[in-house]
Formats: sequence, structure tokens, C-alpha cells
Amino acid sequence: MLALVQRVADARVEVAGEVVGAIGRGLLVFVCAEPGDTEAQAEQLVAKLLKLRIFSDEEGKMNRSVQDVGGGLLVVSQFTLAADTSGGNRPSFAGAAPPQQGRQLYEHVVSCLRAAHPRVATGRFGAHMQVHLVNDGPVTIPLRFAAEGA
Repeated sequence: MLALVQRVADARVEVAGEVVGAIGRGLLVFVCAEPGDTEAQAEQLVAKLLKLRIFSDEEGKMNRSVQDVGGGLLVVSQFTLAADTSGGNRPSFAGAAPPQQGRQLYEHVVSCLRAAHPRVATGRFGAHMQVHLVNDGPVTIPLRFAAEGA
């Protein structure tokens, strides 16, 4: 599983001009499943997202999680995180999971987050989306959870 996490002051996702998901302060999380990824890896991602200490405490140090600050999570599927540009100028997306597997793992991430956190919004899997955000910091963190033995 791949994820790109951005600490945001606010963020929203639109599909065909309609806002389908929005949060205030929190995390915008782009998620990509790779072939061979499992629900266990999705659950590792969820655990990391909820505990990742990238919000400032009273001393201005990154020492608080999204749960600590009561922030929102906006989760957006993004197969392009698996892009490979080593073979030329046109990216290959062969490293992304097939759509059915990608959807299942994305929905598992969202379901697990919703079971553990009160404010979770989403984009729309497979849709052409416009993502609007105010990156706070800026803070952007890449995450990767590889299969055991990979």
C-alpha cells in the first residue's frame, strides 16, 4: 500500500462540480493499492494514519496525531502514486493494483478509519476528481507498507 499524507488546514474533493468530500483541519490522504497488497497492509496504514504525530503541540513541535487534535481525514484513491517513469516520459501504472482489488482495499481503509475515527470523508473511487487543499506547513509525508518478505 502506498499513501501520500498531507496535513491540511482544509481540503475538499469535487466530481463534476459537486463536492463529494470535505474536511477542515486534518489529513488529506491519497491511497494506492499495489498488486499483492492485503487487508493487513491496509490496516497497518490505518493504524499509522491515526497515530502519525504531525500536528503541533503547545511548544510548536510535531507531537500530536489527527486523533489528538480531533481533525478530519479526507481519503482519496490515487493509482498514479504507483507511477513508474524509469522507462521514458510516459508513466507506466503497471505497479498499481487492478481496479477491483484497488477498490476493495481502498474501501477497507475507509471502513477501518470510519470504525476508529469520527470524521472521515472520501473522494469517489475511479472518478475524475478535482482536489482542493490548503497544505498546512507544508507537511507532506509518503508512506509505504510492503507485503511481508517483499
